[in-house]
Amino acid sequence: MWKDESLAGKRVLVTAGASGIGLEIARALAEAGARVAVCDVAGDGLERVCAELPGVVAVRADVSKESDVEALFQAVDQAFGGLDVLVNNAGVAGPTGGVETLSLADWERTLAVNITGQFLCARAAVPRLRQGRSPSIVNLSSAAGHLGMPGRSAYSASKWAVVGFTKSLALELGADGIRVNTVLPGAVDGPRIRAVIAAKAESLGKPLEEVTRDYTSQAALGRMVTMRDIANMVRFLCSDQAASVHGQEMVVDGLTQALS
Repeated sequence: MWKDESLAGKRVLVTAGASGIGLEIARALAEAGARVAVCDVAGDGLERVCAELPGVVAVRADVSKESDVEALFQAVDQAFGGLDVLVNNAGVAGPTGGVETLSLADWERTLAVNITGQFLCARAAVPRLRQGRSPSIVNLSSAAGHLGMPGRSAYSASKWAVVGFTKSLALELGADGIRVNTVLPGAVDGPRIRAVIAAKAESLGKPLEEVTRDYTSQAALGRMVTMRDIANMVRFLCSDQAASVHGQEMVVDGLTQALS
């Protein structure tokens, strides 16, 4: 990436940062010189990220639980004495199937993590960000946050909510100098999307290979995006290079106009 030193020393919290996209974001920000804290529900994942990224602050927390979020921000205060950037990355894939097949528990769990978790973290972060250096929030949404997605209504609904939440926060917090943006990844190659594809194939009664081709070909570029693609966009939004980027939906999907 271009030479940019504006992230050096910045205090950053990445939720669900022990694996997948969150870990790649943590890596990218640490490479830029940021002081990084991550939370995750997986204790073994936190151990691995601490081994890979020396100096990272790792806290076990479920962002959908108010008490966990309170303890998480207390740990960040103790480690950093404040916060400059919040990356709301935590999310779950949710159930796959027609709306009539979904359980209320699965629906509520998807919204609890994907949008209520962002609310709880933002609510705790904002008073700290007001005291921060060039503060910003980056919320992770999805291409399913501006497109419908058959068989994935809980996930898509939660990700549309992230966009609305981001736009509202941008209007609320602009006067405080806190920038708020959202990243909308397309299909990101990795274990999570492979699990979603397998569940979709099963629910449709189609061969796995056929559904995999659908996901690969739905982007104009003809491929899935990578975790580093997403991490690079987040890193840009957190940096001073994006000083006037505010309230925006940053779509990283290889131009996807319909979801399978």
